[in-house]
Amino acid sequence: MNIKISLAFILCCVVLTQSFTQRTILDDVINVTDDMTQDAEQNEAWRQGLNPYSSKPKNSLELGIHLGGLHVNGDIPSGNPCAPLGIGLHLRKAINYYFSWRLDGVWGRDKGLDGRRTSVQVLALDNTNLASQLLSAYGEDGIAFRNFNSRNVGANLNLIFNVGNLLFHKPNNKWNFYTGIGAGVMNTKVTMDYFDENGAAYDWSSVGDLGAPNTSEKRDRIRDVLDDNYESEFENDRDVPGFTHDSGKWFPQFSGLVGISRKLSRRFNLSLEHQILAQDYDKLDGHEWRTTVDQTNDSDIIHYSNLRLGINLGNFDKRTEPLYWLNPYEAALNDIASLKRRPQLDLTDTDRDGVIDMLDAEPDTPEDCAVDTKGVLLDSDGDGCPDCEDPEIYSPPGYDMEDCIAIIPAVETLSEEEIERMIAEHSHPAPNVKTGCGEWFLPMIHYDLNKYNVKPEYYSQLHHVATVLKECPELCVVAHGHTDTRASDDYNQVLSYRRSKAAIDHLVSNYGIDRSRIKLMYGGESNPLAVNAAETSHMMNRRVEFRLCKDGDFDMAEPEGNTKNVGSGVKFKGNKNSGY
Repeated sequence: MNIKISLAFILCCVVLTQSFTQRTILDDVINVTDDMTQDAEQNEAWRQGLNPYSSKPKNSLELGIHLGGLHVNGDIPSGNPCAPLGIGLHLRKAINYYFSWRLDGVWGRDKGLDGRRTSVQVLALDNTNLASQLLSAYGEDGIAFRNFNSRNVGANLNLIFNVGNLLFHKPNNKWNFYTGIGAGVMNTKVTMDYFDENGAAYDWSSVGDLGAPNTSEKRDRIRDVLDDNYESEFENDRDVPGFTHDSGKWFPQFSGLVGISRKLSRRFNLSLEHQILAQDYDKLDGHEWRTTVDQTNDSDIIHYSNLRLGINLGNFDKRTEPLYWLNPYEAALNDIASLKRRPQLDLTDTDRDGVIDMLDAEPDTPEDCAVDTKGVLLDSDGDGCPDCEDPEIYSPPGYDMEDCIAIIPAVETLSEEEIERMIAEHSHPAPNVKTGCGEWFLPMIHYDLNKYNVKPEYYSQLHHVATVLKECPELCVVAHGHTDTRASDDYNQVLSYRRSKAAIDHLVSNYGIDRSRIKLMYGGESNPLAVNAAETSHMMNRRVEFRLCKDGDFDMAEPEGNTKNVGSGVKFKGNKNSGY
């Protein structure tokens, strides 16, 4: 009967909270960042496709408060309307998505009364410590009514298995079903009420027919006789004793549980649970079974039906809710859906410019016209004429244009002395060169800070150098690398070497230029184009210049020294300010 009352009370609580849960439940997919996992580097590698496994999320610890009915299922039925009662706390932590451990603490009490009369001789056998007092008060032929008052305090460590997040059709779950087993200890104190306030036997004459059935009306008449002072303590005579033999009787116990949880929000959840606590002992109600009409003919068992409020602790910006509320297949299912949305690879290149139509911003460019990585016609000087149609590919900026040619106004003729002075001040060779194979221009290319990879925006300049070398097969060209004036001298020597080598490798691998026709030379920071501290000046100095070979030019060997981080983009920690 008490189990039914407890369950009814708990079910009413669940119904009352249903409307609240409908408003506060979170259905949004949880974004688990790298910092919210136990190994951020592994999780980042997984997102980039470099590791097949994601890292386990850091998840919250659950603190729980529970309240319900704890009653002893023994030889004497519970009969007090104020009992049973149980209350306690728990801590739960996920082991993985399906298993978790939970530490439970519970305090509970229960009272019972048997309306069937029992011989005091049988009662004396149940608790020999009371035998002489019972026989003296009631006599050898006397009768009494078995009763008990039980107080229990215990703790269990349970292994819980939940099945609520075995999900394939939605991002997360609102309901969680779980079961579990565990072991722990229980401190049990049981007392009985067999004597009045004077230590004498009770007078049962007001009860009426002592042999009547065990009805609620009869038990009420018996309670009217009892003084509700449970003065007699039961005797701990079990074969397997508790951990101590004094009044605090600690017994080992095993637990089994089953429950259902409802998610209220990421922070709160509500659970309805039934727990069984077994101690392999038949005197949890103070009495052993003696006849087949007793309620149990085996060990007594504690039942605890309860309602639990779970609170997920921690900062959700740094960790997720417990794993048993997450869908372990969410990331895989999202990746599969993303793959399904991707367009099929089509390698068709209609205009045959080297950029497939799927990526080509101009899918109908004329043949034999250079394009950039997006398939757009190259216009190196930005004058609106594509290079393949531009009579002056590198028009000087700042002048009016006519037919894609810069209109440069006449300037005053300089004397030979002034020309020689300007040449001395600017040691770099004039860009325009006239040879037997025509007039052409060798450009320079620039680099990002502390890097030596060729930037895509300079592919057109290298294309121009390759064109000149193909049209003039007798030419020899020098690729001369430079850095800005920051970082150490040894560092900059290595970096300028790598910049020259990267430019040469691009010409050789992409245009088939004979490597012997290009001399690799470098000078570090020794020959800057600009000397002020502005960043634009530093950018001008990070370059590779192309010029014709001269007598004495040769392939310079790679410089020796510490090459760690050279050209990696990592901030320099040498003798000078960071730069390169």
